[in-house]
Amino acid sequence: MSHLVRYSRYLSRFKTPHFPRSQHSTLPFSTTTEDYNKPSRPDPPPIRVALTESAGRGVFSTRKIGAGDLIHTAKPILAHPSLSTINTVCYFCLKKLTSTEFHGKGVAFCSQECKENAKVFYEVETKADWLAFDDYCRENRNEMQYLSSKDLTCRAFVFVLYSYSLILSSCSNKGLKYPLLVKRLTCMVISGAASAESLDILQPSNLSHEMVLEMEEGYGLLKSGFAMANISDEQMAFLTKEWYNSIIARIRINAFRIELAVGSYEDLLSSAAACIEAEAAVGNAVYMLPSLYNHDCDPNAHIVWIDNADAQLKALCDVEEDEELRICYIDASMDHDARQSFLLQGFGFKCNCLRCLSGD
Repeated sequence: MSHLVRYSRYLSRFKTPHFPRSQHSTLPFSTTTEDYNKPSRPDPPPIRVALTESAGRGVFSTRKIGAGDLIHTAKPILAHPSLSTINTVCYFCLKKLTSTEFHGKGVAFCSQECKENAKVFYEVETKADWLAFDDYCRENRNEMQYLSSKDLTCRAFVFVLYSYSLILSSCSNKGLKYPLLVKRLTCMVISGAASAESLDILQPSNLSHEMVLEMEEGYGLLKSGFAMANISDEQMAFLTKEWYNSIIARIRINAFRIELAVGSYEDLLSSAAACIEAEAAVGNAVYMLPSLYNHDCDPNAHIVWIDNADAQLKALCDVEEDEELRICYIDASMDHDARQSFLLQGFGFKCNCLRCLSGD
Protein backbone atom coordinates (compact mmCIF):
# COMPACT_ATOMS: atom_id res chain seq x y z
CA MET A 1 0.00 0.00 0.00
CA SER A 2 1.57 3.23 -1.12
CA HIS A 3 1.95 6.25 1.13
CA LEU A 4 0.10 9.33 -0.07
CA VAL A 5 1.25 12.66 1.21
CA ARG A 6 0.60 16.33 0.79
CA TYR A 7 3.17 19.04 0.86
CA SER A 8 2.91 22.78 1.25
CA ARG A 9 5.17 25.77 1.59
CA TYR A 10 4.15 29.26 2.63
CA LEU A 11 3.96 32.59 0.82
CA SER A 12 6.74 34.70 -0.70
CA ARG A 13 10.05 32.94 -1.40
CA PHE A 14 12.91 35.21 -2.42
CA LYS A 15 16.28 33.51 -2.83
CA THR A 16 19.41 35.54 -2.13
CA PRO A 17 22.89 33.95 -2.13
CA HIS A 18 24.54 33.69 1.27
CA PHE A 19 27.39 31.30 0.44
CA PRO A 20 30.48 32.20 -1.60
CA ARG A 21 30.94 30.20 -4.80
CA SER A 22 33.86 28.30 -3.33
CA GLN A 23 31.70 26.89 -0.54
CA HIS A 24 30.40 23.73 -2.20
CA SER A 25 30.91 21.16 0.52
CA THR A 26 28.03 19.29 2.08
CA LEU A 27 26.72 21.10 5.15
CA PRO A 28 26.66 19.25 8.49
CA PHE A 29 22.92 19.52 9.22
CA SER A 30 20.95 16.91 11.16
CA THR A 31 20.53 15.07 7.90
CA THR A 32 21.36 11.52 6.82
CA THR A 33 20.65 8.96 4.13
CA GLU A 34 19.75 6.39 6.75
CA ASP A 35 16.54 4.44 6.15
CA TYR A 36 14.37 4.14 9.28
CA ASN A 37 14.29 0.37 8.76
CA LYS A 38 18.07 0.09 8.54
CA PRO A 39 19.71 1.02 11.85
CA SER A 40 23.25 0.94 10.39
CA ARG A 41 25.61 3.90 10.56
CA PRO A 42 24.40 6.40 7.94
CA ASP A 43 26.52 7.61 5.04
CA PRO A 44 26.83 11.33 4.34
CA PRO A 45 23.98 12.51 2.11
CA PRO A 46 24.90 12.66 -1.62
CA ILE A 47 24.31 16.40 -1.84
CA ARG A 48 26.01 19.77 -1.65
CA VAL A 49 24.72 23.32 -1.32
CA ALA A 50 25.90 25.77 -3.94
CA LEU A 51 24.80 28.90 -5.78
CA THR A 52 22.54 28.52 -8.79
CA GLU A 53 22.62 30.81 -11.80
CA SER A 54 19.29 32.49 -11.06
CA ALA A 55 17.69 31.20 -7.86
CA GLY A 56 20.26 31.82 -5.15
CA ARG A 57 21.27 28.78 -3.17
CA GLY A 58 20.32 25.32 -4.31
CA VAL A 59 20.93 21.66 -3.52
CA PHE A 60 22.95 19.54 -5.96
CA SER A 61 23.69 15.82 -6.16
CA THR A 62 27.26 14.64 -5.65
CA ARG A 63 26.66 11.32 -7.42
CA LYS A 64 24.00 9.51 -9.41
CA ILE A 65 20.80 8.94 -7.45
CA GLY A 66 18.22 6.37 -8.52
CA ALA A 67 14.49 6.97 -8.82
CA GLY A 68 12.81 6.28 -5.49
CA ASP A 69 16.07 6.48 -3.51
CA LEU A 70 16.08 8.20 -0.14
CA ILE A 71 18.33 11.24 -0.60
CA HIS A 72 18.43 12.25 3.06
CA THR A 73 16.31 12.80 6.13
CA ALA A 74 16.11 15.96 8.18
CA LYS A 75 14.92 16.71 11.67
CA PRO A 76 13.14 20.03 12.17
CA ILE A 77 14.76 23.00 13.82
CA LEU A 78 11.29 23.91 15.04
CA ALA A 79 7.99 22.04 14.97
CA HIS A 80 4.61 22.76 16.48
CA PRO A 81 1.28 20.94 16.18
CA SER A 82 -1.76 22.73 14.79
CA LEU A 83 -4.04 23.95 17.55
CA SER A 84 -6.77 21.68 16.14
CA THR A 85 -4.56 18.57 16.53
CA ILE A 86 -2.81 19.45 19.76
CA ASN A 87 -4.53 16.60 21.64
CA THR A 88 -4.09 13.98 18.93
CA VAL A 89 -0.39 14.24 18.03
CA CYS A 90 2.85 14.23 19.99
CA TYR A 91 3.65 17.70 21.27
CA PHE A 92 7.30 17.19 20.27
CA CYS A 93 7.53 15.08 17.08
CA LEU A 94 3.90 15.36 15.82
CA LYS A 95 3.48 11.59 15.64
CA LYS A 96 -0.11 10.39 15.94
CA LEU A 97 -0.83 9.44 19.55
CA THR A 98 -1.86 5.99 20.71
CA SER A 99 -3.16 4.70 24.04
CA THR A 100 0.42 4.60 25.38
CA GLU A 101 1.09 8.33 25.28
CA PHE A 102 3.07 10.09 28.03
CA HIS A 103 1.12 13.05 29.36
CA GLY A 104 2.41 16.50 30.16
CA LYS A 105 0.53 19.58 31.30
CA GLY A 106 -2.45 19.61 28.94
CA VAL A 107 -0.53 17.89 26.11
CA ALA A 108 0.84 14.42 25.44
CA PHE A 109 3.97 12.84 24.03
CA CYS A 110 4.28 9.61 22.03
CA SER A 111 7.23 8.35 24.08
CA GLN A 112 9.30 9.05 27.14
CA GLU A 113 12.12 10.03 24.78
CA CYS A 114 10.01 12.78 23.20
CA LYS A 115 8.94 13.96 26.63
CA GLU A 116 12.59 14.24 27.65
CA ASN A 117 13.57 15.95 24.39
CA ALA A 118 10.78 18.48 24.86
CA LYS A 119 12.46 19.81 27.99
CA VAL A 120 14.41 22.20 25.74
CA PHE A 121 11.24 24.30 25.53
CA TYR A 122 8.53 22.69 27.66
CA GLU A 123 9.79 23.58 31.15
CA VAL A 124 9.91 27.27 30.18
CA GLU A 125 6.63 27.15 28.28
CA THR A 126 4.65 25.67 31.17
CA LYS A 127 5.63 28.52 33.48
CA ALA A 128 3.29 30.87 31.63
CA ASP A 129 -0.42 31.02 30.84
CA TRP A 130 -0.81 31.01 27.04
CA LEU A 131 -4.61 31.16 26.84
CA ALA A 132 -4.71 34.70 25.40
CA PHE A 133 -1.83 33.98 23.00
CA ASP A 134 -3.46 30.77 21.72
CA ASP A 135 -6.78 32.58 21.29
CA TYR A 136 -4.98 35.24 19.25
CA CYS A 137 -3.48 32.52 17.03
CA ARG A 138 -6.84 30.78 16.76
CA GLU A 139 -8.87 33.83 15.78
CA ASN A 140 -6.58 35.46 13.23
CA ARG A 141 -5.28 34.27 9.93
CA ASN A 142 -3.62 35.95 6.93
CA GLU A 143 -1.62 32.98 5.76
CA MET A 144 -2.62 31.65 2.34
CA GLN A 145 -1.68 27.99 1.91
CA TYR A 146 -0.72 26.29 -1.32
CA LEU A 147 -0.82 22.51 -1.60
CA SER A 148 1.26 20.24 -3.82
CA SER A 149 -0.26 16.99 -4.96
CA LYS A 150 2.75 15.75 -6.91
CA ASP A 151 2.58 12.63 -4.78
CA LEU A 152 -1.20 12.22 -4.98
CA THR A 153 -3.18 9.81 -7.11
CA CYS A 154 -6.32 10.86 -9.01
CA ARG A 155 -5.05 14.44 -9.00
CA ALA A 156 -7.87 15.97 -10.99
CA PHE A 157 -10.59 15.05 -8.52
CA VAL A 158 -8.45 15.78 -5.49
CA PHE A 159 -7.43 19.15 -6.92
CA VAL A 160 -11.10 20.18 -7.18
CA LEU A 161 -11.54 19.42 -3.48
CA TYR A 162 -8.31 21.18 -2.53
CA SER A 163 -9.07 24.22 -4.66
CA TYR A 164 -12.42 24.58 -2.92
CA SER A 165 -10.80 24.21 0.48
CA LEU A 166 -8.20 26.85 -0.41
CA ILE A 167 -10.90 29.33 -1.39
CA LEU A 168 -12.64 28.77 1.93
CA SER A 169 -9.44 28.91 3.95
CA SER A 170 -8.39 32.18 2.38
CA CYS A 171 -11.67 33.74 3.55
CA SER A 172 -11.78 32.28 7.06
CA ASN A 173 -10.02 32.69 10.39
CA LYS A 174 -8.55 29.38 11.44
CA GLY A 175 -5.40 30.21 13.29
CA LEU A 176 -1.98 31.76 12.91
CA LYS A 177 0.85 29.25 12.82
CA TYR A 178 3.98 31.34 12.68
CA PRO A 179 3.61 32.89 16.18
CA LEU A 180 3.33 29.38 17.66
CA LEU A 181 6.69 28.49 16.15
CA VAL A 182 8.17 31.77 17.41
CA LYS A 183 6.90 31.00 20.91
CA ARG A 184 8.59 27.60 20.79
CA LEU A 185 11.89 29.08 19.61
CA THR A 186 11.69 31.76 22.30
CA CYS A 187 11.29 29.09 24.97
CA MET A 188 14.31 27.25 23.57
CA VAL A 189 16.44 30.41 23.65
CA ILE A 190 15.38 31.23 27.23
CA SER A 191 16.21 27.67 28.33
CA GLY A 192 19.63 27.91 26.71
CA ALA A 193 18.92 25.14 24.20
CA ALA A 194 19.07 27.41 21.15
CA SER A 195 20.64 30.65 20.05
CA ALA A 196 18.59 33.73 19.23
CA GLU A 197 20.39 33.65 15.87
CA SER A 198 19.39 30.05 15.09
CA LEU A 199 17.42 30.97 11.96
CA ASP A 200 19.66 33.75 10.65
CA ILE A 201 21.01 31.51 7.87
CA LEU A 202 17.51 31.24 6.39
CA GLN A 203 16.37 33.83 3.87
CA PRO A 204 13.57 36.11 5.18
CA SER A 205 10.55 37.23 3.24
CA ASN A 206 9.72 40.90 2.78
CA LEU A 207 7.20 42.19 5.32
CA SER A 208 5.10 45.22 4.45
CA HIS A 209 4.53 47.99 6.96
CA GLU A 210 0.94 46.81 7.33
CA MET A 211 2.06 43.27 8.13
CA VAL A 212 4.50 44.52 10.74
CA LEU A 213 1.74 46.52 12.40
CA GLU A 214 -0.53 43.46 12.42
CA MET A 215 2.14 41.46 14.26
CA GLU A 216 2.40 43.88 17.16
CA GLU A 217 -0.44 42.22 19.08
CA GLY A 218 1.19 38.81 18.85
CA TYR A 219 4.52 40.20 20.02
CA GLY A 220 2.87 41.95 22.96
CA LEU A 221 1.03 38.81 24.05
CA LEU A 222 4.18 36.71 23.76
CA LYS A 223 6.32 39.08 25.81
CA SER A 224 3.66 39.64 28.46
CA GLY A 225 3.20 35.90 28.82
CA PHE A 226 6.85 35.47 29.75
CA ALA A 227 6.84 38.58 31.95
CA MET A 228 3.86 37.30 33.94
CA ALA A 229 5.73 34.00 34.39
CA ASN A 230 8.55 35.95 36.09
CA ILE A 231 11.05 35.38 33.30
CA SER A 232 13.71 38.01 33.97
CA ASP A 233 14.42 40.96 31.70
CA GLU A 234 17.95 39.64 31.25
CA GLN A 235 16.64 36.30 29.95
CA MET A 236 14.30 38.15 27.60
CA ALA A 237 16.82 40.72 26.38
CA PHE A 238 16.83 39.18 22.88
CA LEU A 239 13.01 39.28 22.64
CA THR A 240 12.69 42.64 20.92
CA LYS A 241 10.06 43.64 18.37
CA GLU A 242 12.77 43.61 15.70
CA TRP A 243 13.81 40.04 16.60
CA TYR A 244 10.20 38.86 16.61
CA ASN A 245 9.54 40.36 13.17
CA SER A 246 12.78 38.90 11.82
CA ILE A 247 11.88 35.39 13.00
CA ILE A 248 8.35 35.68 11.61
CA ALA A 249 9.81 36.75 8.25
CA ARG A 250 12.10 33.70 8.13
CA ILE A 251 9.46 31.24 9.30
CA ARG A 252 6.93 32.69 6.87
CA ILE A 253 9.10 31.83 3.87
CA ASN A 254 10.58 28.54 5.09
CA ALA A 255 7.83 26.79 7.06
CA PHE A 256 6.55 23.42 5.86
CA ARG A 257 2.94 22.39 6.43
CA ILE A 258 3.02 18.78 7.61
CA GLU A 259 0.27 16.38 6.69
CA LEU A 260 1.32 12.85 7.54
CA ALA A 261 0.89 10.05 5.01
CA VAL A 262 -2.48 8.39 4.68
CA GLY A 263 -2.81 4.76 3.78
CA SER A 264 -5.45 4.50 1.07
CA TYR A 265 -7.35 6.35 -1.64
CA GLU A 266 -10.42 6.46 0.61
CA ASP A 267 -8.37 8.05 3.39
CA LEU A 268 -7.09 10.60 0.89
CA LEU A 269 -10.60 11.63 -0.17
CA SER A 270 -11.76 11.83 3.44
CA SER A 271 -8.76 13.97 4.32
CA ALA A 272 -9.29 16.22 1.29
CA ALA A 273 -12.93 16.71 2.20
CA ALA A 274 -11.91 17.49 5.78
CA CYS A 275 -9.85 20.42 4.47
CA ILE A 276 -13.11 22.12 3.58
CA GLU A 277 -14.36 21.98 7.16
CA ALA A 278 -11.24 22.37 9.26
CA GLU A 279 -7.48 22.71 9.38
CA ALA A 280 -6.15 19.35 8.17
CA ALA A 281 -2.43 19.78 8.80
CA VAL A 282 -1.05 18.04 11.89
CA GLY A 283 1.46 20.82 12.34
CA ASN A 284 4.16 23.02 10.89
CA ALA A 285 7.94 22.81 10.94
CA VAL A 286 11.07 24.65 9.87
CA TYR A 287 14.09 22.74 8.56
CA MET A 288 17.56 23.83 7.58
CA LEU A 289 18.55 21.90 4.45
CA PRO A 290 15.07 21.23 2.97
CA SER A 291 14.43 24.99 2.95
CA LEU A 292 17.26 25.39 0.41
CA TYR A 293 15.58 23.24 -2.26
CA ASN A 294 14.37 25.35 -5.18
CA HIS A 295 11.11 24.89 -7.08
CA ASP A 296 10.39 23.14 -10.37
CA CYS A 297 6.97 22.36 -11.86
CA ASP A 298 8.42 19.04 -13.02
CA PRO A 299 10.54 18.20 -9.96
CA ASN A 300 13.09 15.43 -9.60
CA ALA A 301 12.64 15.15 -5.82
CA HIS A 302 9.89 15.39 -3.22
CA ILE A 303 9.50 15.55 0.53
CA VAL A 304 7.41 13.09 2.54
CA TRP A 305 6.48 12.55 6.16
CA ILE A 306 5.66 9.01 7.25
CA ASP A 307 5.31 8.89 11.05
CA ASN A 308 6.37 12.24 12.46
CA ALA A 309 7.94 15.60 11.66
CA ASP A 310 11.18 14.03 10.42
CA ALA A 311 11.31 14.90 6.71
CA GLN A 312 12.39 12.42 4.06
CA LEU A 313 13.66 13.74 0.73
CA LYS A 314 13.31 11.19 -2.05
CA ALA A 315 14.18 11.13 -5.76
CA LEU A 316 11.24 11.04 -8.17
CA CYS A 317 13.44 10.00 -11.10
CA ASP A 318 17.07 9.17 -11.86
CA VAL A 319 19.31 12.12 -10.99
CA GLU A 320 22.74 12.66 -12.51
CA GLU A 321 25.83 13.83 -10.64
CA ASP A 322 25.92 17.64 -10.21
CA GLU A 323 22.25 17.94 -11.19
CA GLU A 324 20.22 20.34 -9.07
CA LEU A 325 17.59 18.68 -6.89
CA ARG A 326 14.26 20.50 -7.00
CA ILE A 327 10.88 20.01 -5.37
CA CYS A 328 7.46 21.38 -6.35
CA TYR A 329 5.94 24.00 -4.06
CA ILE A 330 2.40 23.78 -5.45
CA ASP A 331 -0.07 21.43 -7.14
CA ALA A 332 1.85 20.32 -10.24
CA SER A 333 -1.35 19.19 -12.00
CA MET A 334 -2.53 22.79 -12.54
CA ASP A 335 -2.25 24.32 -15.98
CA HIS A 336 0.50 26.78 -16.91
CA ASP A 337 -1.38 30.01 -16.14
CA ALA A 338 -2.67 28.74 -12.79
CA ARG A 339 0.82 27.62 -11.71
CA GLN A 340 2.34 30.95 -12.73
CA SER A 341 -0.33 32.85 -10.82
CA PHE A 342 0.02 30.73 -7.68
CA LEU A 343 3.81 30.97 -7.65
CA LEU A 344 3.88 34.71 -8.28
CA GLN A 345 1.19 35.57 -5.74
CA GLY A 346 2.15 32.98 -3.17
CA PHE A 347 5.93 32.71 -3.45
CA GLY A 348 7.01 35.94 -5.11
CA PHE A 349 8.66 34.66 -8.29
CA LYS A 350 7.90 33.88 -11.92
CA CYS A 351 8.73 30.27 -12.68
CA ASN A 352 11.10 29.73 -15.60
CA CYS A 353 11.43 25.97 -15.35
CA LEU A 354 11.53 23.98 -18.61
CA ARG A 355 7.90 22.99 -18.27
CA CYS A 356 6.76 26.59 -17.87
CA LEU A 357 9.00 27.85 -20.68
CA SER A 358 7.41 25.26 -22.99
CA GLY A 359 3.96 26.59 -22.09
CA ASP A 360 2.82 23.23 -20.70
